[in-house]
Amino acid sequence: MRALSRRNFLKKSTSLAAGAAALGWSRVLFSAGPDLKFPTQPRDRLSVASYPFRAFIESPRNWNRDRKKRGMDLKDFAAMVVKKFHVHNIEPLGEHFRSTDPAYVQAFREALKKAKAQVVNIPVSVGASLYDPDAAKRKRGIQNSKKWVDIAVTLGSPSIRIHIQAVKSVSPDIDRTAESLSEIATYGAEKGILVNLENDDLLSEDAFFLVKVIEKVNNPYLHALPDFGNSMLSGNEQFNYDAVTAMFKHAYNICHVKDSEIDKGKIFRVDLCKTFAIAKASGYRGYFSMEWEGQGGPYEGTQKLIDASLKCLA
Repeated sequence: MRALSRRNFLKKSTSLAAGAAALGWSRVLFSAGPDLKFPTQPRDRLSVASYPFRAFIESPRNWNRDRKKRGMDLKDFAAMVVKKFHVHNIEPLGEHFRSTDPAYVQAFREALKKAKAQVVNIPVSVGASLYDPDAAKRKRGIQNSKKWVDIAVTLGSPSIRIHIQAVKSVSPDIDRTAESLSEIATYGAEKGILVNLENDDLLSEDAFFLVKVIEKVNNPYLHALPDFGNSMLSGNEQFNYDAVTAMFKHAYNICHVKDSEIDKGKIFRVDLCKTFAIAKASGYRGYFSMEWEGQGGPYEGTQKLIDASLKCLA
């Protein structure tokens, strides 16, 4: 092969980069993927999600606010978690942000710094289904996802979790979902933000559907967020553990821990240490976010979940 001169090499490299950029995957092409450094001490790997505390969070988009309870702004959530649970990682739900204006997000960032806490993931809904047959609606979901990527950058969160919204009378579509997520994950790669998918809905977010989407997109910035108990709502205990196992094979930085799930008054129990063992066997090194769901209150429930998680991780 004829050796390239430096000038020709640079010309060809520039042409390749330009072509890749036109296709929307230049950063992915030249990146080996994320390389986060995770803590190894059990307590340092724990996080507390704001979702269990939804009755207390003041936000225009929080429809679960209970006005009989004393309210809390999301900016104050991290300080509460550090003081009460001695955990310095939080997972704030998108609907719990009182505003997404830059001033509020910056104030949230300052509150995190003051509390000596950090955001490890932001679960968000994006206002449209990523597999909607209507291309304009999919585009809206993609653009909203990118806005949350930018918010994650400001807050120093390594990732967001996107909810795959269902569409009435339309079955989940792998190709359309993958096409939407390919654009979002590429944008995330450009910003250094991971995009996660959670087995949160048995129809639109079935664990095995999500795995197929992740494998089809094949982007190192698109990963799974295994939830310990959501797939238990199928009523099939083995299905839940199979689903969690499949998800952990594609997980990277975040998962949701719960020892029970409630649906229409029925309680579904999760074998916590069995599920932690599944995570360990997969080689998972990321964070375990406490997303308590059960009988009683979120403060007592979250503490019990933390205590049980520390025993399983010991």
